[in-house]
Amino acid sequence: MQEVIIATKNKGKAKEFQNMLLPLGFQVKTLLDFPAIDEIEETGATFEENAIIKAEAVAKELGKIVIADDSGLIVDALEGRPGIFSARYAGLDKSDEANIDKVLTELEQVPENNRTARFYCALAVAMPGKPSFTVYGTCEGSILRERKGAHGFGYDPIFFVTEKQKAMAEIEPNIKNQISHRAKALEKLEEQLKSFKGV
Repeated sequence: MQEVIIATKNKGKAKEFQNMLLPLGFQVKTLLDFPAIDEIEETGATFEENAIIKAEAVAKELGKIVIADDSGLIVDALEGRPGIFSARYAGLDKSDEANIDKVLTELEQVPENNRTARFYCALAVAMPGKPSFTVYGTCEGSILRERKGAHGFGYDPIFFVTEKQKAMAEIEPNIKNQISHRAKALEKLEEQLKSFKGV
């Protein structure tokens, strides 16, 4: 099997990538398998820039195909926040619960029809000797007033998926892997990934 490194230490993301890439014939490893690699500073101004920074840094160090994602929540009433700061929105300790609380507090006075939001995922692919590239996917929805569901991670409990009329955290993982922002970005990657087989 062709080995692909996913540039994340997030176990939730790692599991989603494994579920999506294994059927394509890729063996998935993550930065959890390479503890010597230091945290990569994300200094970009967009999801795409951050994804490329991560992918290229890891590819340079390991000499392998690397996929990095930068993804987050874009809330229209908050002028696009949390955006690229989604993981650390409430502070540097990366607490999902604190991040959710902050978004709910900021949207307390915002009426239902103005709570539109989307999950956005930029995927970057880097490998030695080839130019890096990115694709993106989105999942449209709105922000609930309270948490619902027990699946997923991050902002999933407060993100109402328009397409399914449920909170993302109420959707079974196998269904989420078909409709999520990450799944839609990965769909766009499939053909390019197939061409990497045997590289």
